[in-house]
Amino acid sequence: MTYTDLAAEAVRQKPVFGEHAHILCDNLVRIFKTDGVEVVALQGLDLLIDRGELVAVVGASGSGKSTLLNILSGLDVPTAGLARVAGTDLLTMSGRDRLKYRRETVGFIWQQTARNLIPYLSSLENIRLPMRFAGKRDRKRPAELLDMLGVAHCADRRPAQMSGGEQQRVAIAVALANEPQVILADEPTGELDTETSAEVFGALRRAGSEFGVTVVIVTHDPQVSEQVDRTIGIRDGRTSSETLRRVGDSGTVIAEEYAVLDRVGRLQLPRNFTSALNLERRVRLELERDHIGVWPDRPREEDNE
Repeated sequence: MTYTDLAAEAVRQKPVFGEHAHILCDNLVRIFKTDGVEVVALQGLDLLIDRGELVAVVGASGSGKSTLLNILSGLDVPTAGLARVAGTDLLTMSGRDRLKYRRETVGFIWQQTARNLIPYLSSLENIRLPMRFAGKRDRKRPAELLDMLGVAHCADRRPAQMSGGEQQRVAIAVALANEPQVILADEPTGELDTETSAEVFGALRRAGSEFGVTVVIVTHDPQVSEQVDRTIGIRDGRTSSETLRRVGDSGTVIAEEYAVLDRVGRLQLPRNFTSALNLERRVRLELERDHIGVWPDRPREEDNE
């Protein structure tokens, strides 16, 4: 076998980045132009989410999380990079494909009830409406969804006759109406108290376990992250951190926070770390046996000897 053959074989055997991910963003860039000024909302963002995960995307205002949500929902198109959801390439879709994608592949839950539920329709009618648009006539599904989410008693009620928590659980049922593969939720508990928020998250977890739906929650509230298995932090248009939660042997929840290393080796250090050590512009890197040292750009003692 020649060198060329060996090189070709190595390329064939190399795993493709995110080939099994349900949601994939690879070096995603989104640039907006306002009055001749360019604003870079996403700066090479990488993201992998597996099928059936319940994930929170957390970031401050202006971090890029809303731009990411709009791209994943098919409302916006990235400037560059790759975005794929449930096997659909979001950059190459036609207008008709985009409409079908938003109708069948993804479901939406917004913070404001007015965006989730039509006020003059009952809960059952709100669920039947997207099904009718998609040409589906399953008469049992709306009632089954309400029962599964614990709001069967709201079947004939209009939004004004329900509490905030009931409204959001009905909104989850509406999002599930056409059997989507992914649910995208924008601050779904932003207007709810802690106890009611827990009910809504319980409903989202049931939706994931019952139907195998991938749920992505975008929020600025770090407390929301305690309700999910994985929290993805976004800062300055890139994924910066991940927090993974698991149940330990004693039954307690263990949370471990990691910095995210992207495909080209970029790493965002936490601001409290860089401030504590006065790290600015340049840092020294030293490769140790089992870690990499990061040092302030100041003369070391051996340099002065």
